[in-house]
Amino acid sequence: MKVLKGIWIGFWSGLLLGLLLKWIQAVTGKQIYTLLLNVDFIPLVGKVEWSEPIEFAFHIAISIILCIIFVYIAKHWNYSFGQLTILSLVMSIPLYLLYFPLSALALREDVPELTDLGAFLYWMFAHLTYALSLPILYKTFERKNAASQ
Repeated sequence: MKVLKGIWIGFWSGLLLGLLLKWIQAVTGKQIYTLLLNVDFIPLVGKVEWSEPIEFAFHIAISIILCIIFVYIAKHWNYSFGQLTILSLVMSIPLYLLYFPLSALALREDVPELTDLGAFLYWMFAHLTYALSLPILYKTFERKNAASQ
């Protein structure tokens, strides 16, 4: 059940993050959604011209993996909602900081510069939203399971 819950939470939180970044990019012109999906610097994978849905599927797969880990930790210690929120915020610290290596390693020129503070703040906001969605989705899934039993 932990894996199923992690898949469910990972899909919905990843979808939220992706759509939020795509909307921010459309409104501001900052290429942060493009940065999220960019895989051009990864050996072998970066050599292929992937379609946007496939690149988005890569993003969702990463989110699912992270959320399976989140659910495993949450179930193992039976955290309160506040503790789950702190856990998700702490687990997401690398995601906030990924902006820098992703910007630095990108081969394409249409991603934000490493020093673009505005793009970084949008990235942080979206990933903070992602982190805060995890405990909400976790508790929602818990309630659905409790109601169906």
